[in-house]
Amino acid sequence: MGQHRTVATTFASALTEGIGASLAGVDAELARRYPGDPGTRQPVHTVYVPGDVVTAGTVRSWGDQALAALDEHAPDAAAFAAVLGLPGALAGPVYERVRAKLEREPVEDLRIDFEDGYGPRPDAEEDAAAARAARLVADAFADGTAAPSMGIRMKCLEAAVRDRGIRTLDIFLTALMAAGGLPDGLVLTLPKVTYAEQVTAMARLAGEFERAHGLPAGRIRFEIQIETTQAILGPDGRATVAGMIDAAGGRATSLHYGTFDYSAACGISAAHQSPDHPVADHAKAVMQVATAGTGVRLSDGSTNVLPVGPTPQVHDAWRLHHRLVRRSLARGYHQGWDMHPGHLPTRYAAVYAFYREGLDAATARLAAYVRRSGGDVLDEPATARALSGYLLRGLDCGAVDSAEVTGATGLSRPDLDRLAGRTP
Repeated sequence: MGQHRTVATTFASALTEGIGASLAGVDAELARRYPGDPGTRQPVHTVYVPGDVVTAGTVRSWGDQALAALDEHAPDAAAFAAVLGLPGALAGPVYERVRAKLEREPVEDLRIDFEDGYGPRPDAEEDAAAARAARLVADAFADGTAAPSMGIRMKCLEAAVRDRGIRTLDIFLTALMAAGGLPDGLVLTLPKVTYAEQVTAMARLAGEFERAHGLPAGRIRFEIQIETTQAILGPDGRATVAGMIDAAGGRATSLHYGTFDYSAACGISAAHQSPDHPVADHAKAVMQVATAGTGVRLSDGSTNVLPVGPTPQVHDAWRLHHRLVRRSLARGYHQGWDMHPGHLPTRYAAVYAFYREGLDAATARLAAYVRRSGGDVLDEPATARALSGYLLRGLDCGAVDSAEVTGATGLSRPDLDRLAGRTP
């Protein structure tokens, strides 16, 4: 063994210790505010169905309607690829995976809507619908027919509908507890948030419910839907949405962009309200920076152009939806909202093509990074995290298989989680 060689230094150990002590608060704050990816599956979309329309068969019905749309308007891989402009090499694999997905798991995230899609109703009617929604959710998770995640979108906490929104939330959660408890896949959406104080109020409601039912603190979490201009930019010029994440006290799971309310608030005419409008891009860019590193995820909005009617009209709507989903994915928005069963084929086609067309490059770069073998791209740890996250999302939604990823990289799922910095 060689002898330890002393090297000359200037800083005393007391100075290093003092620096550590002075930054301890910063270290704790960074760990609290920016814990990184939560390590859980993020759905590629959210489907929302009004509270008076949803049934025990809604998920299966959406899948069947989507398959029927394919049968009628794109009965084979070549026809579907021609509509969407998919490369020939992707046509077969994407089409087969889309059909398999629609048969196996057509909806990844279902929201039973008591807000705009439901509207104002007599209290007795909404009470009954909220209790019914809880029974449907409880039964679906119990019998295995649930989407991986599902729950309700309540009315917002603005004065005009606040009491009604709180009551619906209370009835829904109380009925779930009576049916056996809150399922792991439960998701709650708080819409039309304008001020951080409304998020604080939602967190207070969650905490009070937990205490009343002996649940662990923090068990109930929720999404924040960004549909107002005040949620992006406050009167003092600050990015208000960042404060909303903090106001949730660790309960915020994601921010969802609301295409139509936000666009209308900005004065955009109905014909031009779309997820790719400049005002949408600005809002989502602010949301994206606000969520970075926090573990709070981001979801894009929806298009209201439905793929219905004669085949040429369906094809036009499919091309638009496919382009919008592709655009969102390229910009780092890995989730969006779908309004009609006919959107499912193009949702999954866009998602699957996105991950399959980049599979070879991503696995080669990640394998080279792990082997430190270089190649024609010199990647850093941050890029390795992004590559791993890309592959994990592809695995979660069914775009790629574990054998494909492991065969090309030599990495297991836990290896990818580690490289992605996920903290399950």
